[in-house]
Amino acid sequence: MAWDLIFWVVCFFINIALLASSFFQLLSLSDLEADHLNPFEASTRINSIVLPEFLLQGFLCISFLLTWHWFMFLFTLPIAAYHLMLYLNRKHLLDVTEIFRDLNTEKKYRFIKLAVYLLLFTVVLFRLVISAFNSLHDEVDVHAF
Repeated sequence: MAWDLIFWVVCFFINIALLASSFFQLLSLSDLEADHLNPFEASTRINSIVLPEFLLQGFLCISFLLTWHWFMFLFTLPIAAYHLMLYLNRKHLLDVTEIFRDLNTEKKYRFIKLAVYLLLFTVVLFRLVISAFNSLHDEVDVHAF
């Protein structure tokens, strides 16, 4: 049971990193829209964290598959597949010259990702609490005998 708790703690921290990444990208796009950032600065900030976010999301999806958490795997699979499609088509990075044309689309995409990551955060937090309770309950039962 301790491995299950460790797994959910790792998933919790990965999910927090994904939430922070998505929120940072959305904040950078909002600052660009409000003219607080220039296009080069905004695209450099966002492009620097896109690949680590894709890798973390892929790792999370694969870890759910390998640990037989089918619902969580199927929940994270569409985003991982979309990230893979963007990467293979080389459309994962923002272009400095096209950033204003794609601003609304990119903001909607990041809002959707943020909503999915928040829902995933809720489920992971719930599973983490249940796993911690089960580990604590099992430990109490072992020491009782």
